[in-house]
Amino acid sequence: MATLASASAVASRPPKRSFLEVLGSIWAWLFLALLIITFSFTGGKAFFSLANFQNILANMSILTIIAIGQTYVIISGGIDLSAGWIMGMVSVVSAIVMNYFAPGTPMIVIVLAGAAVGLVAAWGAGLVNGLLVARLNVPPFIATLGMFGIARGVGFLLSGGLPVPVRVRGIGELGNGYVAQYLPEKGYIFFERFTGLETAQMRAVVNILPYVLIVMVITLLIMHLVLSRSRFGLHTYAIGGNKEAALRAGIPVARTTIFIYMVSATMAALAGLVYNVRFTNGAANSGESMVLDTVAAVVIGGASLFGGSGTVIGTFIGALIIAVLNNGLVITRVDPYWQFISVGVVIIVAVLIDQAREKLAR
Repeated sequence: MATLASASAVASRPPKRSFLEVLGSIWAWLFLALLIITFSFTGGKAFFSLANFQNILANMSILTIIAIGQTYVIISGGIDLSAGWIMGMVSVVSAIVMNYFAPGTPMIVIVLAGAAVGLVAAWGAGLVNGLLVARLNVPPFIATLGMFGIARGVGFLLSGGLPVPVRVRGIGELGNGYVAQYLPEKGYIFFERFTGLETAQMRAVVNILPYVLIVMVITLLIMHLVLSRSRFGLHTYAIGGNKEAALRAGIPVARTTIFIYMVSATMAALAGLVYNVRFTNGAANSGESMVLDTVAAVVIGGASLFGGSGTVIGTFIGALIIAVLNNGLVITRVDPYWQFISVGVVIIVAVLIDQAREKLAR
């Protein structure tokens, strides 16, 4: 009996992973650490500082939020090429709605109204994407490419091809504000800014925790829990892993797929709203560069373009790698065109590592 029990225990243990498999699973973390170390030496204090790290995180907030939605789509075996232009369309729609309110209206009312209308517009786009893919069996690439053009055209038509300024007093302070400020001679101040400072004092002020960073972290945690702990998240992985098996298991594949594309549109809408308050305008092309950067962040973070694998935390690491890489190259005064080349190289390396990891697992 003891022999049988010990044999059963040995059989139930998970197989040991080789060094290369472990390395393949954590390569993004190691590469991120290498980037930080390298730019800390080459960029000096300009890079390795609290102000710069907060700047990196604040600047990547929009990319991260929109990439979270892309994560769900790619895990399910699809792709959303329209997310960046849905973001731009929402930013324009929200800006127009916010400008309708009379001066003196509470800012919270204005922002919520703009968010509500922008969210409805995004849900409409996401619903169309989902119906085309799930009900009409249009390939995700084609369906979302069509919505890419529609959202782009609507955004430019509404804005007239120009950015729409958001004429709401204090909205820029909300989008670029910090939870706290610190001045050595005055201490800490929370949820407001020091006023009446001299130039030397203004330079000594330390800003702590941008508001947009809080929005990004809350979104990240919620969507991570949904993907990793909920039945919807489990169904998303199942559909990407094997659609036919998911159907046989009784998973509502069509309904779940529609909801996945609406989640992606919701994240694009949130990114558009963050853009509004951060840059105090709405621009149809605000998410133009996000179209491929979101896919890059997801792939670098360990997701497979064939579906069935990926995590929200991995996507965050992928977005952080892109942000650190771009920031470090700017600080070290490297030609801006090298940013595109470097990100492209990292994407190719990420895909090669993913393929090698799958071969090792087999």
